[in-house]
Formats: sequence, structure tokens, C-alpha cells
Amino acid sequence: MPFYEYVADQAPGCAHCANGFTVLQRLNDPALSQCPQCGATVRKVISPPSLVSGQSDLKPSKIEQAGFTQYRKIGKGVYEKTAGKGPGVISAD
Repeated sequence: MPFYEYVADQAPGCAHCANGFTVLQRLNDPALSQCPQCGATVRKVISPPSLVSGQSDLKPSKIEQAGFTQYRKIGKGVYEKTAGKGPGVISAD
């Protein structure tokens, strides 16, 4: 089940919805139209997904097992395959 973010559609709203709140809902649940605490009109906010940056534990063998292909940059516009299926080298030329 995904988390959805909501924010008050118009001022004032309460402390709960004025700055936004997060709700865990099923995909087929209808979107909220009112704040559960004060009844103010709310709207769903589209936000970027959470991404992990920096070091990760994705080893080439794990990437291949998951069905992905990984490339690393070896030159300007040239990438070499390090894991998975696909062409061995991708070039801008």
C-alpha cells in the first residue's frame, strides 16, 4: 500500500492539514476530500519518490537476478555493461 500526501486546498485549515499530512491507503481507495481532523477541503499532492543515494549494496549479480542491466561510464558518451543482458557497449555515435 502506498503513502499519499495531502494538503489543505485553501487556508486556513488546521495544524494537521495546513502543512500537509501523509496517509497510507490502498490503490483502489478513493482520494480524501476532507481533512480527517477539521473537515477542511484537501487535495492530493504529487511528490517525488524517495531515492537512495550514495553507496548501495547492489552487486552486479543481484542486479542480474532482478532482471536489470547496469552500465558504467568509460568515456564521453560511452558506457560499458557491468551486469545483465543487453549490448556490451553503448555509444552516442
